[in-house]
Amino acid sequence: QVQVVESGGGLVQAGDSLRLSCTASGYHYMGYVMGWFRQAPGKEREFVASINRNDPRTFYNDSLKGRFTISRGNAKNTAYLQMNSLKPEDTAVYYCAAGAGRFYNLNDFMDAREYDHWGQGTQVTVSS
Repeated sequence: QVQVVESGGGLVQAGDSLRLSCTASGYHYMGYVMGWFRQAPGKEREFVASINRNDPRTFYNDSLKGRFTISRGNAKNTAYLQMNSLKPEDTAVYYCAAGAGRFYNLNDFMDAREYDHWGQGTQVTVSS
């Protein structure tokens, strides 16, 4: 059974940075596409960023590009989300997800339904 575990959330001030970490346990012969999503109170879950399984292609929510960076760790099923210049509107629960299927285009990487395994979420709170 695959487990996805996030860490690194917390309470920061506007303008600060945070780095979230994610590890997906378990083996899949193709490896996993790793993605980050977030959900603010009263809002729908929103795509943040994702990184492809066997090449360095990354995908971002256009509104976050330039402040957020997704990367992989040395271990194959780890991913990081570096968040800089944080704003109060970035306050949300951040979820890491692992996708074992085939991702063909940008829409697939952005679609939460394409991801098979989800973490429990980590709270990020940005105060003004």
